[in-house]
Amino acid sequence: MHSLPLLLLLWGSSSYSLPVFQDGRRQNVETAWKYLEKYYNLGKDMQAKNVNAKEVMAEKLREMQQLFGLKVTGNSDPETLRAMRKPRCGVPDVAPYAITHNNPRWTKTHLTYSILNYTPYLPRAVVEDAIERAFRVWSDVTPLTFERVFDEEGDIVFSFHRGDHGDSKPFDGSIYHFAHAFLPGPGLGGNVHYDLDQKWTDNNENFNLFYVTAHELGHSLGLSHSNDEEALMFPSYTWGNKDFVLNQDDINRIQALYGPSPNPIQPTGSTPNPCNSGLTFDAMTTYRGDVIFFKDRFYFRVISFLPEPLINPIDLIWPNLPGKFDAAYEASMVDELRFFKGNKVWAVREKSVLRGFPRDIHSFFGFPSDVTHIDAAVCEEKTGKTYFFVDHMYWRYDENTRSMDPGYPRLTAEDFPGINDKVDDVFQKGGNFYFFHQSIQHRFNLHTRRIDDSGDSRTWFNC
Repeated sequence: MHSLPLLLLLWGSSSYSLPVFQDGRRQNVETAWKYLEKYYNLGKDMQAKNVNAKEVMAEKLREMQQLFGLKVTGNSDPETLRAMRKPRCGVPDVAPYAITHNNPRWTKTHLTYSILNYTPYLPRAVVEDAIERAFRVWSDVTPLTFERVFDEEGDIVFSFHRGDHGDSKPFDGSIYHFAHAFLPGPGLGGNVHYDLDQKWTDNNENFNLFYVTAHELGHSLGLSHSNDEEALMFPSYTWGNKDFVLNQDDINRIQALYGPSPNPIQPTGSTPNPCNSGLTFDAMTTYRGDVIFFKDRFYFRVISFLPEPLINPIDLIWPNLPGKFDAAYEASMVDELRFFKGNKVWAVREKSVLRGFPRDIHSFFGFPSDVTHIDAAVCEEKTGKTYFFVDHMYWRYDENTRSMDPGYPRLTAEDFPGINDKVDDVFQKGGNFYFFHQSIQHRFNLHTRRIDDSGDSRTWFNC
Protein backbone atom coordinates (compact mmCIF):
# COMPACT_ATOMS: atom_id res chain seq x y z
CA MET A 1 0.00 0.00 0.00
CA HIS A 2 1.22 3.53 -0.73
CA SER A 3 2.11 5.52 2.38
CA LEU A 4 0.60 9.00 2.63
CA PRO A 5 3.95 10.82 2.06
CA LEU A 6 4.63 8.69 -1.03
CA LEU A 7 1.11 9.36 -2.31
CA LEU A 8 1.68 13.11 -1.94
CA LEU A 9 4.93 12.76 -3.87
CA LEU A 10 3.15 10.89 -6.65
CA TRP A 11 0.53 13.62 -6.92
CA GLY A 12 3.16 16.35 -6.95
CA SER A 13 5.37 14.73 -9.58
CA SER A 14 2.66 13.41 -11.87
CA SER A 15 1.91 15.00 -15.21
CA TYR A 16 -1.75 14.02 -14.82
CA SER A 17 -3.60 17.28 -14.24
CA LEU A 18 -6.95 16.23 -12.69
CA PRO A 19 -7.51 18.66 -9.76
CA VAL A 20 -8.35 16.11 -7.08
CA PHE A 21 -7.62 18.59 -4.29
CA GLN A 22 -8.80 22.05 -5.05
CA ASP A 23 -7.04 23.82 -2.21
CA GLY A 24 -4.00 21.55 -2.08
CA ARG A 25 -3.87 21.56 1.68
CA ARG A 26 -2.28 18.54 3.28
CA GLN A 27 -5.02 18.29 5.92
CA ASN A 28 -7.68 17.86 3.24
CA VAL A 29 -5.52 15.32 1.44
CA GLU A 30 -5.19 13.30 4.63
CA THR A 31 -8.91 13.54 5.44
CA ALA A 32 -9.96 12.33 2.00
CA TRP A 33 -7.26 9.66 1.77
CA LYS A 34 -8.06 8.11 5.17
CA TYR A 35 -11.81 8.20 4.51
CA LEU A 36 -11.59 6.59 1.07
CA GLU A 37 -9.08 4.04 2.31
CA LYS A 38 -11.40 3.04 5.14
CA TYR A 39 -14.74 3.02 3.36
CA TYR A 40 -13.98 2.72 -0.38
CA ASN A 41 -11.02 0.30 -0.66
CA LEU A 42 -8.70 3.04 -1.93
CA GLY A 43 -5.52 1.35 -0.72
CA LYS A 44 -6.35 -2.03 -2.24
CA ASP A 45 -7.36 -0.51 -5.56
CA MET A 46 -4.14 1.53 -5.66
CA GLN A 47 -2.24 -1.76 -5.53
CA ALA A 48 -4.49 -3.56 -8.01
CA LYS A 49 -4.69 -0.90 -10.72
CA ASN A 50 -1.66 0.28 -12.66
CA VAL A 51 -3.00 3.81 -13.13
CA ASN A 52 -2.20 7.32 -11.97
CA ALA A 53 -2.77 7.97 -8.26
CA LYS A 54 -4.95 10.98 -9.00
CA GLU A 55 -7.17 8.91 -11.29
CA VAL A 56 -7.86 6.29 -8.61
CA MET A 57 -8.49 9.00 -6.03
CA ALA A 58 -10.92 10.86 -8.32
CA GLU A 59 -12.76 7.63 -9.12
CA LYS A 60 -13.27 6.90 -5.42
CA LEU A 61 -14.37 10.46 -4.73
CA ARG A 62 -16.98 10.23 -7.48
CA GLU A 63 -18.21 6.92 -6.03
CA MET A 64 -18.58 8.47 -2.58
CA GLN A 65 -20.27 11.61 -3.94
CA GLN A 66 -22.76 9.51 -5.91
CA LEU A 67 -23.79 7.56 -2.78
CA PHE A 68 -24.16 10.67 -0.64
CA GLY A 69 -26.15 12.61 -3.25
CA LEU A 70 -23.41 15.23 -3.62
CA LYS A 71 -22.34 17.03 -6.78
CA VAL A 72 -20.20 14.44 -8.61
CA THR A 73 -16.91 16.27 -9.26
CA GLY A 74 -14.12 13.83 -8.43
CA ASN A 75 -12.68 16.63 -6.27
CA SER A 76 -12.43 16.92 -2.50
CA ASP A 77 -14.54 20.08 -2.55
CA PRO A 78 -15.80 21.64 0.71
CA GLU A 79 -19.20 19.90 0.54
CA THR A 80 -17.54 16.50 0.15
CA LEU A 81 -15.12 17.16 3.02
CA ARG A 82 -18.02 18.20 5.25
CA ALA A 83 -19.77 14.91 4.51
CA MET A 84 -16.57 13.01 5.33
CA ARG A 85 -16.34 14.70 8.72
CA LYS A 86 -19.83 13.70 9.86
CA PRO A 87 -20.29 10.83 12.34
CA ARG A 88 -20.99 7.60 10.47
CA CYS A 89 -21.21 3.82 10.63
CA GLY A 90 -17.89 1.98 10.43
CA VAL A 91 -19.05 -0.46 7.74
CA PRO A 92 -17.52 0.22 4.27
CA ASP A 93 -19.76 1.57 1.50
CA VAL A 94 -18.40 -0.76 -1.19
CA ALA A 95 -17.92 -4.50 -1.77
CA PRO A 96 -18.26 -6.92 -0.09
CA TYR A 97 -21.29 -4.95 1.10
CA ALA A 98 -22.65 -4.23 -2.36
CA ILE A 99 -26.17 -5.54 -2.99
CA THR A 100 -25.91 -8.16 -5.74
CA HIS A 101 -27.74 -11.27 -6.87
CA ASN A 102 -25.66 -13.36 -4.44
CA ASN A 103 -25.80 -10.95 -1.52
CA PRO A 104 -25.22 -12.76 1.80
CA ARG A 105 -28.35 -13.59 3.73
CA TRP A 106 -29.31 -15.92 6.54
CA THR A 107 -30.67 -19.23 5.30
CA LYS A 108 -33.03 -19.50 8.27
CA THR A 109 -35.72 -17.13 9.49
CA HIS A 110 -35.38 -17.73 13.26
CA LEU A 111 -32.19 -16.19 14.63
CA THR A 112 -30.79 -16.09 18.13
CA TYR A 113 -28.78 -13.33 19.73
CA SER A 114 -26.70 -12.79 22.86
CA ILE A 115 -25.34 -9.74 24.68
CA LEU A 116 -21.71 -10.14 25.73
CA ASN A 117 -21.28 -6.95 27.78
CA TYR A 118 -22.73 -3.48 28.36
CA THR A 119 -21.96 0.24 28.17
CA PRO A 120 -21.41 1.96 31.55
CA TYR A 121 -23.57 4.90 30.42
CA LEU A 122 -26.92 3.07 30.41
CA PRO A 123 -28.66 0.63 32.77
CA ARG A 124 -28.68 -2.95 31.51
CA ALA A 125 -32.47 -2.94 31.15
CA VAL A 126 -32.29 0.12 28.86
CA VAL A 127 -29.64 -1.54 26.67
CA GLU A 128 -31.70 -4.72 26.40
CA ASP A 129 -34.84 -2.77 25.54
CA ALA A 130 -33.03 -0.78 22.84
CA ILE A 131 -31.78 -4.00 21.22
CA GLU A 132 -35.24 -5.62 21.38
CA ARG A 133 -36.83 -2.57 19.73
CA ALA A 134 -34.14 -2.57 17.04
CA PHE A 135 -34.93 -6.19 16.20
CA ARG A 136 -38.64 -5.33 15.92
CA VAL A 137 -37.81 -2.77 13.24
CA TRP A 138 -36.85 -5.66 10.95
CA SER A 139 -39.17 -8.41 12.22
CA ASP A 140 -42.22 -6.16 11.63
CA VAL A 141 -41.58 -6.13 7.87
CA THR A 142 -40.07 -9.61 7.24
CA PRO A 143 -40.67 -13.26 8.24
CA LEU A 144 -37.61 -13.04 10.55
CA THR A 145 -37.96 -13.76 14.25
CA PHE A 146 -35.34 -13.19 16.95
CA GLU A 147 -34.77 -14.85 20.32
CA ARG A 148 -32.26 -13.99 23.03
CA VAL A 149 -30.15 -16.85 24.42
CA PHE A 150 -28.10 -16.87 27.61
CA ASP A 151 -26.25 -20.18 27.85
CA GLU A 152 -24.65 -20.10 24.41
CA GLU A 153 -23.41 -17.65 21.80
CA GLY A 154 -26.22 -16.46 19.56
CA ASP A 155 -26.20 -16.14 15.80
CA ILE A 156 -25.78 -12.40 16.41
CA VAL A 157 -23.58 -11.25 19.30
CA PHE A 158 -23.62 -7.68 20.67
CA SER A 159 -20.49 -6.43 22.41
CA PHE A 160 -18.75 -3.20 23.43
CA HIS A 161 -15.02 -2.82 22.72
CA ARG A 162 -12.21 -0.33 23.08
CA GLY A 163 -9.45 0.21 20.49
CA ASP A 164 -8.09 -2.81 18.63
CA HIS A 165 -10.34 -5.76 19.44
CA GLY A 166 -9.12 -8.39 16.98
CA ASP A 167 -11.37 -7.89 13.94
CA SER A 168 -9.19 -5.52 11.82
CA LYS A 169 -11.67 -2.70 12.55
CA PRO A 170 -10.20 -0.93 15.60
CA PHE A 171 -12.06 1.85 17.36
CA ASP A 172 -10.20 5.06 18.10
CA GLY A 173 -12.66 6.78 20.43
CA SER A 174 -13.59 9.37 17.78
CA ILE A 175 -17.13 10.12 16.60
CA TYR A 176 -16.24 9.06 13.04
CA HIS A 177 -16.48 5.33 13.72
CA PHE A 178 -18.71 4.39 16.63
CA ALA A 179 -20.03 0.96 15.60
CA HIS A 180 -19.83 -1.70 12.91
CA ALA A 181 -21.37 -5.05 12.04
CA PHE A 182 -20.60 -8.10 9.92
CA LEU A 183 -22.53 -9.77 7.13
CA PRO A 184 -24.47 -12.99 7.80
CA GLY A 185 -22.31 -16.05 8.18
CA PRO A 186 -20.28 -18.17 10.62
CA GLY A 187 -17.74 -16.80 13.08
CA LEU A 188 -18.06 -13.03 13.34
CA GLY A 189 -20.92 -13.09 10.83
CA GLY A 190 -23.86 -10.98 12.00
CA ASN A 191 -22.09 -9.66 15.10
CA VAL A 192 -22.43 -6.03 16.17
CA HIS A 193 -19.56 -4.13 17.82
CA TYR A 194 -19.92 -0.78 19.61
CA ASP A 195 -17.17 1.61 20.68
CA LEU A 196 -17.03 1.38 24.47
CA ASP A 197 -15.58 4.90 24.70
CA GLN A 198 -18.67 6.54 23.20
CA LYS A 199 -21.40 7.91 25.46
CA TRP A 200 -24.38 5.79 24.44
CA THR A 201 -27.82 7.23 25.25
CA ASP A 202 -31.54 6.57 24.98
CA ASN A 203 -32.29 10.16 23.92
CA ASN A 204 -31.17 12.74 21.37
CA GLU A 205 -27.70 13.29 22.86
CA ASN A 206 -24.50 11.70 21.59
CA PHE A 207 -25.34 8.34 19.96
CA ASN A 208 -28.78 6.84 20.41
CA LEU A 209 -28.29 3.13 21.07
CA PHE A 210 -31.61 2.03 19.56
CA TYR A 211 -31.03 3.87 16.27
CA VAL A 212 -27.43 2.72 15.85
CA THR A 213 -28.40 -0.86 16.69
CA ALA A 214 -31.25 -0.86 14.16
CA HIS A 215 -28.82 0.41 11.49
CA GLU A 216 -26.11 -2.14 12.32
CA LEU A 217 -28.67 -4.96 12.34
CA GLY A 218 -29.45 -4.04 8.75
CA HIS A 219 -25.85 -5.02 7.96
CA SER A 220 -26.14 -8.12 10.16
CA LEU A 221 -29.06 -9.21 7.99
CA GLY A 222 -27.25 -8.53 4.69
CA LEU A 223 -27.95 -4.92 3.72
CA SER A 224 -25.41 -2.45 2.38
CA HIS A 225 -25.60 1.29 2.85
CA SER A 226 -28.37 3.23 1.10
CA ASN A 227 -28.05 6.45 -0.91
CA ASP A 228 -31.43 7.61 0.44
CA GLU A 229 -30.72 10.30 3.05
CA GLU A 230 -33.98 9.47 4.82
CA ALA A 231 -33.19 5.76 5.06
CA LEU A 232 -32.08 4.03 8.22
CA MET A 233 -29.23 2.49 6.18
CA PHE A 234 -27.75 5.83 5.05
CA PRO A 235 -24.06 5.80 6.14
CA SER A 236 -24.08 9.02 8.19
CA TYR A 237 -25.66 9.20 11.63
CA THR A 238 -28.94 11.07 11.14
CA TRP A 239 -30.92 10.46 14.33
CA GLY A 240 -32.92 13.43 15.60
CA ASN A 241 -35.67 14.10 18.08
CA LYS A 242 -38.30 12.32 16.05
CA ASP A 243 -40.64 9.35 15.96
CA PHE A 244 -38.92 6.50 14.16
CA VAL A 245 -40.58 5.14 11.00
CA LEU A 246 -38.70 2.68 8.78
CA ASN A 247 -38.13 4.21 5.36
CA GLN A 248 -39.66 2.54 2.30
CA ASP A 249 -36.21 2.10 0.75
CA ASP A 250 -35.15 0.04 3.78
CA ILE A 251 -38.34 -2.00 3.59
CA ASN A 252 -37.94 -2.70 -0.13
CA ARG A 253 -34.35 -3.84 0.23
CA ILE A 254 -34.81 -6.08 3.28
CA GLN A 255 -37.90 -7.68 1.70
CA ALA A 256 -35.87 -8.34 -1.47
CA LEU A 257 -33.72 -10.63 0.72
CA TYR A 258 -36.33 -12.25 2.98
CA GLY A 259 -39.79 -11.39 1.64
CA PRO A 260 -42.59 -9.53 3.44
CA SER A 261 -43.94 -10.31 6.88
CA PRO A 262 -46.76 -12.90 6.91
CA ASN A 263 -48.45 -10.69 9.53
CA PRO A 264 -47.66 -7.14 8.45
CA ILE A 265 -47.92 -4.45 11.09
CA GLN A 266 -49.16 -1.01 10.06
CA PRO A 267 -46.16 1.33 10.43
CA THR A 268 -46.41 3.84 13.23
CA GLY A 269 -46.17 7.57 12.74
CA SER A 270 -48.80 10.27 12.75
CA THR A 271 -50.64 11.25 9.58
CA PRO A 272 -49.90 14.88 8.66
CA ASN A 273 -52.86 17.23 8.86
CA PRO A 274 -53.05 19.20 5.56
CA CYS A 275 -54.90 22.01 7.35
CA ASN A 276 -52.01 22.73 9.70
CA SER A 277 -50.71 26.24 9.18
CA GLY A 278 -47.27 26.27 7.58
CA LEU A 279 -47.36 22.62 6.46
CA THR A 280 -45.01 22.04 3.52
CA PHE A 281 -45.09 19.12 1.08
CA ASP A 282 -42.33 16.98 -0.40
CA ALA A 283 -43.80 16.87 -3.92
CA MET A 284 -46.99 17.54 -5.88
CA THR A 285 -48.41 16.40 -9.19
CA THR A 286 -51.63 16.04 -11.12
CA TYR A 287 -52.94 12.61 -12.08
CA ARG A 288 -55.87 12.08 -14.44
CA GLY A 289 -57.52 15.33 -13.40
CA ASP A 290 -56.85 15.07 -9.66
CA VAL A 291 -54.11 16.78 -7.66
CA ILE A 292 -51.86 14.68 -5.41
CA PHE A 293 -49.77 16.09 -2.55
CA PHE A 294 -46.98 13.98 -0.99
CA LYS A 295 -45.76 14.32 2.59
CA ASP A 296 -43.42 11.83 4.31
CA ARG A 297 -44.96 8.39 3.69
CA PHE A 298 -48.47 9.67 2.86
CA TYR A 299 -50.26 11.07 -0.15
CA PHE A 300 -53.31 13.37 -0.24
CA ARG A 301 -55.45 13.02 -3.37
CA VAL A 302 -57.74 15.99 -4.01
CA ILE A 303 -60.81 14.86 -5.97
CA SER A 304 -63.17 17.59 -7.13
CA PHE A 305 -66.43 15.93 -6.05
CA LEU A 306 -65.22 14.94 -2.56
CA PRO A 307 -65.28 17.42 0.35
CA GLU A 308 -62.01 16.12 1.83
CA PRO A 309 -58.86 14.62 0.28
CA LEU A 310 -58.22 10.89 0.26
CA ILE A 311 -55.27 10.16 2.57
CA ASN A 312 -53.31 6.90 2.32
CA PRO A 313 -49.77 5.56 2.77
CA ILE A 314 -47.81 5.89 -0.46
CA ASP A 315 -46.79 2.22 -0.40
CA LEU A 316 -50.46 1.19 -0.48
CA ILE A 317 -50.53 2.22 -4.16
CA TRP A 318 -46.84 2.30 -5.11
CA PRO A 319 -45.00 -0.21 -2.91
CA ASN A 320 -41.84 -0.16 -5.04
CA LEU A 321 -41.15 3.56 -4.78
CA PRO A 322 -38.74 5.17 -2.31
CA GLY A 323 -40.17 7.40 0.37
CA LYS A 324 -40.02 11.20 0.62
CA PHE A 325 -39.77 12.31 -3.01
CA ASP A 326 -38.01 15.48 -4.17
CA ALA A 327 -40.42 16.10 -7.06
CA ALA A 328 -43.05 14.49 -9.29
CA TYR A 329 -44.94 15.27 -12.49
CA GLU A 330 -47.51 13.76 -14.83
CA ALA A 331 -46.53 12.99 -18.43
CA SER A 332 -50.13 12.69 -19.56
CA MET A 333 -49.27 12.03 -23.22
CA VAL A 334 -47.84 8.64 -22.22
CA ASP A 335 -50.02 8.20 -19.09
CA GLU A 336 -47.04 8.14 -16.74
CA LEU A 337 -46.15 9.64 -13.39
CA ARG A 338 -42.47 10.36 -12.85
CA PHE A 339 -41.00 10.58 -9.38
CA PHE A 340 -37.62 12.04 -8.43
CA LYS A 341 -35.31 11.40 -5.52
CA GLY A 342 -31.70 12.53 -5.66
CA ASN A 343 -30.39 11.92 -9.15
CA LYS A 344 -32.84 9.08 -9.86
CA VAL A 345 -36.18 9.02 -11.66
CA TRP A 346 -38.93 6.37 -11.44
CA ALA A 347 -41.56 6.10 -14.17
CA VAL A 348 -44.92 4.67 -13.05
CA ARG A 349 -48.01 3.63 -14.97
CA GLU A 350 -50.97 3.06 -12.66
CA LYS A 351 -49.48 0.94 -9.82
CA SER A 352 -46.39 -0.42 -11.56
CA VAL A 353 -42.87 0.95 -11.85
CA LEU A 354 -41.89 0.54 -15.50
CA ARG A 355 -39.14 -1.88 -16.44
CA GLY A 356 -35.65 -0.40 -16.44
CA PHE A 357 -36.37 2.16 -13.70
CA PRO A 358 -35.04 3.85 -11.69
CA ARG A 359 -32.80 5.64 -14.19
CA ASP A 360 -30.38 8.44 -13.51
CA ILE A 361 -31.57 11.86 -14.62
CA HIS A 362 -28.41 12.48 -16.62
CA SER A 363 -28.83 9.59 -19.06
CA PHE A 364 -32.65 9.73 -19.17
CA PHE A 365 -33.20 13.47 -19.57
CA GLY A 366 -29.74 14.78 -20.48
CA PHE A 367 -28.98 16.84 -17.38
CA PRO A 368 -25.32 17.81 -16.86
CA SER A 369 -23.44 15.88 -14.20
CA ASP A 370 -23.47 18.77 -11.71
CA VAL A 371 -27.28 18.56 -11.36
CA THR A 372 -27.77 16.19 -8.41
CA HIS A 373 -31.50 16.59 -7.74
CA ILE A 374 -34.73 18.16 -9.01
CA ASP A 375 -36.66 20.58 -6.78
CA ALA A 376 -39.89 20.64 -8.83
CA ALA A 377 -41.21 19.57 -12.24
CA VAL A 378 -44.30 20.12 -14.39
CA CYS A 379 -45.27 19.17 -17.93
CA GLU A 380 -47.23 21.79 -19.87
CA GLU A 381 -50.08 19.79 -21.41
CA LYS A 382 -50.54 21.93 -24.53
CA THR A 383 -46.90 21.97 -25.66
CA GLY A 384 -45.50 18.73 -24.23
CA LYS A 385 -42.69 20.72 -22.66
CA THR A 386 -41.55 19.72 -19.17
CA TYR A 387 -40.03 22.35 -16.90
CA PHE A 388 -37.48 21.22 -14.31
CA PHE A 389 -36.69 23.68 -11.51
CA VAL A 390 -33.37 23.50 -9.65
CA ASP A 391 -32.55 26.27 -7.18
CA HIS A 392 -33.30 29.55 -9.05
CA MET A 393 -32.87 28.07 -12.54
CA TYR A 394 -34.95 25.88 -14.80
CA TRP A 395 -34.43 23.51 -17.73
CA ARG A 396 -37.00 22.74 -20.46
CA TYR A 397 -37.38 19.23 -21.86
CA ASP A 398 -39.33 18.18 -24.96
CA GLU A 399 -41.36 15.05 -24.22
CA ASN A 400 -41.94 14.46 -27.95
CA THR A 401 -38.30 14.51 -29.06
CA ARG A 402 -37.07 13.25 -25.68
CA SER A 403 -34.35 15.86 -25.54
CA MET A 404 -33.47 19.05 -23.69
CA ASP A 405 -34.28 22.27 -25.48
CA PRO A 406 -31.20 24.36 -26.32
CA GLY A 407 -30.44 27.55 -24.40
CA TYR A 408 -31.12 26.21 -20.91
CA PRO A 409 -30.86 26.55 -17.96
CA ARG A 410 -32.43 29.99 -17.59
CA LEU A 411 -33.32 32.08 -14.55
CA THR A 412 -36.82 31.24 -13.32
CA ALA A 413 -37.59 34.86 -12.40
CA GLU A 414 -36.85 36.07 -15.94
CA ASP A 415 -39.41 33.85 -17.65
CA PHE A 416 -41.91 33.56 -14.77
CA PRO A 417 -42.20 37.15 -13.45
CA GLY A 418 -42.90 37.25 -9.73
CA ILE A 419 -41.52 33.77 -9.02
CA ASN A 420 -38.43 35.05 -7.24
CA ASP A 421 -37.98 32.34 -4.59
CA LYS A 422 -36.73 28.83 -5.16
CA VAL A 423 -39.55 26.66 -6.51
CA ASP A 424 -40.30 23.85 -4.03
CA ASP A 425 -43.26 22.35 -5.94
CA VAL A 426 -45.28 23.07 -9.08
CA PHE A 427 -48.17 21.58 -11.05
CA GLN A 428 -50.56 22.65 -13.82
CA LYS A 429 -54.29 22.94 -13.39
CA GLY A 430 -56.26 24.40 -16.30
CA GLY A 431 -54.39 27.31 -17.84
CA ASN A 432 -52.28 27.95 -14.74
CA PHE A 433 -49.06 26.79 -13.16
CA TYR A 434 -49.29 26.68 -9.36
CA PHE A 435 -45.89 27.47 -7.87
CA PHE A 436 -45.14 26.69 -4.22
CA HIS A 437 -42.43 28.06 -1.96
CA GLN A 438 -42.71 26.58 1.52
CA SER A 439 -46.45 26.84 2.33
CA ILE A 440 -47.19 29.78 -0.01
CA GLN A 441 -48.61 29.23 -3.49
CA HIS A 442 -48.74 31.53 -6.52
CA ARG A 443 -51.15 30.99 -9.41
CA PHE A 444 -49.31 31.86 -12.61
CA ASN A 445 -51.51 32.49 -15.64
CA LEU A 446 -49.85 30.88 -18.67
CA HIS A 447 -51.70 33.19 -21.10
CA THR A 448 -50.88 36.55 -19.46
CA ARG A 449 -47.53 35.29 -18.06
CA ARG A 450 -48.33 36.92 -14.72
CA ILE A 451 -49.23 35.90 -11.17
CA ASP A 452 -52.94 36.56 -10.69
CA ASP A 453 -53.48 35.11 -7.22
CA SER A 454 -51.49 34.06 -4.13
CA GLY A 455 -52.44 32.11 -1.01
CA ASP A 456 -51.40 29.01 0.87
CA SER A 457 -51.70 25.29 0.20
CA ARG A 458 -54.66 24.87 2.55
CA THR A 459 -56.98 26.30 -0.10
CA TRP A 460 -56.89 22.88 -1.80
CA PHE A 461 -58.23 21.07 1.26
CA ASN A 462 -61.36 23.06 2.15
CA CYS A 463 -59.89 23.90 5.54
